[in-house]
Amino acid sequence: MKSATPYAVQTVAHSEQTSTPIVPDGKPGVVPPAPGPTSPKGKLPTTSGKVFFLGADGQPHWCAGTAMMSPYRNLVATAGHCVKDTQSAGAMLDKWVFVPGYSEGTTPWGLYVGKQAFVHYDFDVYEDYDRDFAFVTVYNGVVLSSSGMLTDSGRLVENVGGQGLAYNQTTTSSIDVFGYPAGPNPDGTQPYTGQTLERSYGKTFNAMAPDINGEQLIGVDSPFTGEGSLGSAWLYNYSNGNRSGYLNGITISVSDTDGDNRYDTSVSPYFDGEFFGVYSAAKNLWSGTIV
Repeated sequence: MKSATPYAVQTVAHSEQTSTPIVPDGKPGVVPPAPGPTSPKGKLPTTSGKVFFLGADGQPHWCAGTAMMSPYRNLVATAGHCVKDTQSAGAMLDKWVFVPGYSEGTTPWGLYVGKQAFVHYDFDVYEDYDRDFAFVTVYNGVVLSSSGMLTDSGRLVENVGGQGLAYNQTTTSSIDVFGYPAGPNPDGTQPYTGQTLERSYGKTFNAMAPDINGEQLIGVDSPFTGEGSLGSAWLYNYSNGNRSGYLNGITISVSDTDGDNRYDTSVSPYFDGEFFGVYSAAKNLWSGTIV
């Protein structure tokens, strides 16, 4: 993992705010979160972490991921192109593993190996970035024992908590964004290292990104740079007390919208009933142990 670099596929897109409304395809809905552990103390979510995998170049890379509440407590959300390899005929990215709470090379809650990935049909077949999201079921965590053996550390959400889910919501709200930005701004400044979880807060709005055919996206005011930010969680109604909220967006790209050579906007697919449908397909599968 130490040799891995931030995934640099489709990190930047020209996006712009639009007045064209996004019409929900059904009634608003939510899935309640499962609060994380009370220790260690802090305001950042224990559910956020890095997903590591091998890219089309055969090299290790990473995106951000989020532990999600589900019946089997084994689900991770991230960007679709952090699961589906859009650089090599649509294969799935190999050697996929989630590390919640990643910080400075540490793995405080163990490693969770991906078992099965779920993406929307339109992203799988047409690479439609309006559907650039994914859910991955993971095996029980593994940790290294004092004897040097891998041992089962239990189910993901039972260890770190799980974020809730909100869909068919308004596109104008306030959102906390959590991720691991690492890359430079266009002007060469590099405000983040990618080694610790970062947080930004901003207003959301309707957006579009013509160069990736993103017609119904949402944007958020955020200074996160592109490399390292893919898969970052947008949490609505986030509580510092129990470190949980409702996933209402996933970063798929960033933009410099005011032309000052610094990124100021992150974009995400809009979460509608079809998003909930992909979640529903993924949430009911048990994955078990890998040890």
